[in-house]
Amino acid sequence: MREYLKFYIDGQWVDPVEVKTLDVINPATEEVCGHISLGSAADVDKAVEAAKKAFESWSLTSREDRIDVLQRIVAEYEKRFGDLATAVTEEMGAPASFALSAQVPSGLALLASAAEILKDFKFEEDRGQTIVMKEPIGVCGFITPWNWPLNQIACKVAPAIATGCTMVLKPSEVSPFSGHIFAEIMHAAGVPAGVFNLVHGDGPNVGVALSVHPDIDMISFTGSTRAGIEVAKNSAPSVKRVHQELGGKSPNIILDDDKFVESVARGVRYVMSNSGQTCSAPTRMLVPHKRMAEAIAVAREAAEQITVGDPNGNTMLGPVVSGLQWNKIQSLIQKGIYEGATLVCGGTGRPQGLEKGYYVKPTVFGNVANDMTIAREEIFGPVLSILGYESLDQAIKIGNDTEYGLAGFVNGADLEMARKIARQIRAGYVSINGGYDANAPFGGYKKSGNGRECGDYAFHEYLEIKAIHDYGPGDMT
Repeated sequence: MREYLKFYIDGQWVDPVEVKTLDVINPATEEVCGHISLGSAADVDKAVEAAKKAFESWSLTSREDRIDVLQRIVAEYEKRFGDLATAVTEEMGAPASFALSAQVPSGLALLASAAEILKDFKFEEDRGQTIVMKEPIGVCGFITPWNWPLNQIACKVAPAIATGCTMVLKPSEVSPFSGHIFAEIMHAAGVPAGVFNLVHGDGPNVGVALSVHPDIDMISFTGSTRAGIEVAKNSAPSVKRVHQELGGKSPNIILDDDKFVESVARGVRYVMSNSGQTCSAPTRMLVPHKRMAEAIAVAREAAEQITVGDPNGNTMLGPVVSGLQWNKIQSLIQKGIYEGATLVCGGTGRPQGLEKGYYVKPTVFGNVANDMTIAREEIFGPVLSILGYESLDQAIKIGNDTEYGLAGFVNGADLEMARKIARQIRAGYVSINGGYDANAPFGGYKKSGNGRECGDYAFHEYLEIKAIHDYGPGDMT
């Protein structure tokens, strides 16, 4: 039983201002596996005060100092690799193998990448007699989600550290264990007091307190579009910068060629990974109408090969994160059946033999129309919708007919055609034939958010631009 009842503020583990705890539920067993303290606005005030004070000196540190800190964080993260993987499996149900191969490595890669990028990042630009400077924006508030907890913490913390910002983190109260261990890593790495602070809590209390706080200069939020809108509203009166990575309903356009079977099977596996709890997952598969029956057969076979069960066992999918999420997914699966989509496999209820735990059957719908609920709403579970198209122009139109624009996918043998389609998809990230670059900018169009994470583009989110006139030419750093 984990007991994480203190917050990390100003380089110390401290008690909350008011004692209030929350049960953390293991989604595989539906049983309490630990407790955290729930913070309040008073705890946020203390953390922000520490971050504001630390910014005075941290913002003036050298590039070399910050590289050294990032490298020490990486070293401590590596020491806690196994602890982090165990925590992720326990708190949000990721299979142990997936936690070790994907969930934990993603955070480590982002930290290491930031250290490398920082070595050559240009903070000043010489424009004749004018110098343009990029300076740390200040105190940052981070609100991170439960689905990729370490990835989303690291993709905010790493560039903030690199650019000289200080921060207050609120990890998801649904999956808080890995975030708490991350704070222990920061302490062990010797991050200066006040640079990194952690306050556990929920959205209505700690999340809102961060968003409205006048001494927070930038808020970075990852989560649902609904919650992101509230963060933006709460942040508006203080005119702070708001960075958001929100929902998605990504199209996956499958070309009509000899890679069709391979492309469909890969698309199914991608959607089902992490129990479908990935915002960029290609949940709308678009195939030629004439090959719909073939796509359904291939998708059924691929989905039926996916094993679901105890995340500590030899299974591919664990449970979804909570009872709330399970009920939402069940409701949307039932909606797909009611609205007339073809249920290819899966469906409502738990998989056979699993009577406890928030397990969802890998589910595929065929013959889905783009106006159906399952084609419009983000389900955030292992559910795929297959839609038909008559022409590639229509496929692109259907793909873009969504309020989201986080990601897009094109799969097929004709690379030139795939490139042409990718350029027309209205999304911040497009993958051709499963390609992925961890250092490429990641973020969305439309209601999928604003700003970018990962790689050098992430640094810019944490920097203000200053122009000094008549400075004269000089050495740029």
